[in-house]
Amino acid sequence: MEEASLLLDTLPPAIRKYVEPSSPIPLRLMAAKGALPLTPSNFATVLFLLSFDLIPEIGEAAQLSARNISEKFMLSIGRDESLPKEVLDWLLELHWANTSHAKLLIANPVVSDEAIARCASRCSTELLELICLNQLRLLRHEDMIRQLCQNPNATPVLVDSVCELAVRSGVKLEELPAMQAARLRVFGKNSVAPAPSQTASDKADAEPPTMLQLANEFTSITDEKAAPLQEGIRLTLSQKVARMSVAEKIKLAMRGNKEIRTLLLRDTNRLVVIAAVQSPRITEAEILSIAQNRTAPEEVLRIVFQSKEWLKFYPIKLALTKNAKVPPAVSMRLLPALRESDIKALAKDRNVPNAIQTMARKLTAQKKV
Repeated sequence: MEEASLLLDTLPPAIRKYVEPSSPIPLRLMAAKGALPLTPSNFATVLFLLSFDLIPEIGEAAQLSARNISEKFMLSIGRDESLPKEVLDWLLELHWANTSHAKLLIANPVVSDEAIARCASRCSTELLELICLNQLRLLRHEDMIRQLCQNPNATPVLVDSVCELAVRSGVKLEELPAMQAARLRVFGKNSVAPAPSQTASDKADAEPPTMLQLANEFTSITDEKAAPLQEGIRLTLSQKVARMSVAEKIKLAMRGNKEIRTLLLRDTNRLVVIAAVQSPRITEAEILSIAQNRTAPEEVLRIVFQSKEWLKFYPIKLALTKNAKVPPAVSMRLLPALRESDIKALAKDRNVPNAIQTMARKLTAQKKV
């Protein structure tokens, strides 16, 4: 498998020696059986790679070990957002029927939408309810809605609520009876068929643009290196984006460049804003700008300060500590990790909350003792 070979190249030599095809078969077999001292995350990665081993006995042993991962190890693995998506997806494929294990994996944002959709096609009602809590996933990956609706474990109430959310957000999926019924409930009978007098051209103009249509019309909006749009073109783009459905805006947030993300971060719909912040293409500089923004929505700031990845960057950590919109409890947790010079500056900064200023003074005083 190509993803396995690519993942092998990213492993440190100390771990790679357990999975390389050139390594002794007994060593690989010991690793596949879980007989080597590895951290939970390294154990999961090693088992994933060994599951593709050309020696059938090793591949089968790795699969068996992965299916029998202990609760303690899965608790660590399932919450680890640094693990590769391929590893987590593979584990969900193996553990979708294990409610406690699957819950951890479904809640991990690294797990792909495709893996969640496959799980939604067959999992229990309890897991379906958990999947439905993540509205952003549902709207950016329509097949998840399709699979959920076709799962016999999905209750009518659950299907109705998901389909109504989808319909209100502009998702079509007209082939699904549940979506047709939801459209009738939300918009009434007149929403089912277009007016007879409408021409095809009129209908196209009246329909909100899709992400693909916009990307075809404004080809630079998916290119991170593209030059800024001219004012007139930017205005036209903004007007068309404003007409898009919530679902299409979410897709655009995942594919668009910085100019698009900046536009969507000002959207009135919280799911669209969250999608822009969580875009896999967003940069450190953009996150820093959000962390410094004292008018940023609290939910957006929460995404930033709860991310271990973004908190690795010192300027972001400092900006969050200074931002009055960030809860004081969070700022005070970040404060001791700042440089002494920054703590001293915060002790004198009247623009930060009193609690932060007071704690900064205490930390400064302690270092003088």
